[in-house]
Amino acid sequence: MPQSLAKVHVHLVYSTKERKPWLRHENLRKQLCAYKATILRNTVDSPATIINGVEDHIHILCLLSRKFAIKDVVKYAKTETTKWIKKQSEQLESFQWQAGYGAFSVSESNVPRVRDYIACQQEHHKRITFKDEFRRLCQRHGVEIDEQYVWD
Repeated sequence: MPQSLAKVHVHLVYSTKERKPWLRHENLRKQLCAYKATILRNTVDSPATIINGVEDHIHILCLLSRKFAIKDVVKYAKTETTKWIKKQSEQLESFQWQAGYGAFSVSESNVPRVRDYIACQQEHHKRITFKDEFRRLCQRHGVEIDEQYVWD
């Protein structure tokens, strides 16, 4: 076959360093999500379906590029948005994302459900912490985590 085709949806999740509530202001989060979408589309050819988060972490549903590895998609998204956030105010000059991330495959039939889940993050996190949410995502996807190393 002379043509290479792919459509791989991935759900990315990562927190701020030590889960500090750097993103508590809704306007900042909205601008961050818009900027992150631009980076994903223009820099790593991985257009976002939806991006949302709360004060200490972010969720992204995107189409993974055939040209970039997941680690590079995340690296560019984190690096470029860190630079952007630090320029927003003096209070954000120490901002950092955590070193790691979660990446979970999403079947085409589950895209609407994951999109809705990400859209409702503010409501969802009235009942569950990031750590518990991440543990559940890993468990649901059969990913074993080592509590000693997964949090930073």
